[in-house]
Amino acid sequence: MARVWNFSAGPAALPQPVLEQVREEMLDWHGAGMGVMEMSHRGKEFTGIVEQAEADLRELLGVPAGYKVLFLQGGATQQFAQIPMNLLAGGSADYLVTGSWSKKALKEAQRVVAGSGSVRCAGSTEGGGFLDLPDPARLDLDPRAAYFHLCTNETIHGVEVPPDYALPTHAPIVADMSSHILSRPVDVSRYGLIYAGAQKNIGPSGVTLVIVRDDLLGRAAPSVPSVMDFAVMAEHGSMLNTPPTFAIYVAGLVFQWLKAQGGLAAIERVNAAKADLLYACIDASDGFYRNPVAAACRSRMNVPFTLADGALDAAFLAETKAAGLVSLKGHKSFGGMRASIYNAMPLDGVRVLVDFMNDFARCKA
Repeated sequence: MARVWNFSAGPAALPQPVLEQVREEMLDWHGAGMGVMEMSHRGKEFTGIVEQAEADLRELLGVPAGYKVLFLQGGATQQFAQIPMNLLAGGSADYLVTGSWSKKALKEAQRVVAGSGSVRCAGSTEGGGFLDLPDPARLDLDPRAAYFHLCTNETIHGVEVPPDYALPTHAPIVADMSSHILSRPVDVSRYGLIYAGAQKNIGPSGVTLVIVRDDLLGRAAPSVPSVMDFAVMAEHGSMLNTPPTFAIYVAGLVFQWLKAQGGLAAIERVNAAKADLLYACIDASDGFYRNPVAAACRSRMNVPFTLADGALDAAFLAETKAAGLVSLKGHKSFGGMRASIYNAMPLDGVRVLVDFMNDFARCKA
């Protein structure tokens, strides 16, 4: 069976060369006589894999000295709780709510602190349907906040924080970058902590990336479980317990693939071209397709859109699937369609989708 064009929001498509390398190494990794899934996480083979993965990630993102790179588990959702457990220290935190994931992060942090700290909403666009970003000058900030949290790309609503958005400077910035990390260069030094679930742009589900500045370690209360304490995990090289070895291995191959593409500046050019092509198709359709997100913060990674006639949704999904274009159904909270065009989606895949959308509009309009 031929491979499909997979527009899933996550777990998402992986680069085909990475999958082919995994296939070749599945039974025998570099002459070890076994695959990575069978290796001891403390053996020299896997130690070399994780060390190379971290080195490649640091190179790609330009991670400065003074930051730890952790390969954890539990997904970004676990970080919604783990971050206040590590950083709040009985104080307050400010949250920017620009979509479903930042809203969930706020709710979970409030649940975790339960009287032992204050987690505040510093600004929200929920009243407008999560279609824009708030004016940073009008955020309600606590000057004593331990950190300021935001989601820099909302997967469901398709809102991305652009690099020139004025982040506050009153507290360390904590950013959920799950769905657009490694899609463009980022100045890591602007952030106190960056976290990301792997299953969109990093690798398979099972590993969670945390990049945390050294001065933010060691703030967890003694009651925080060791496996949830960033400082303890950093001290043990992410191996207090058995890490998700296979997911880290595949992530390392993705990092090498990105380097072979020319790094993040090169992949950003491809991502910009893909997004421009798809949004141009939507905007030129005379309302047949609609994306309501403000142009300045439209996501390059997740493009939600609706059809003017919702009665055509089922036909659109059936015909795209028949054409080898899959996982285009929108999230239930948004409706319509969503095309996730992460790094592994080539420009040709977006061209095929756009050609289909133009043909469908001509036939159904």
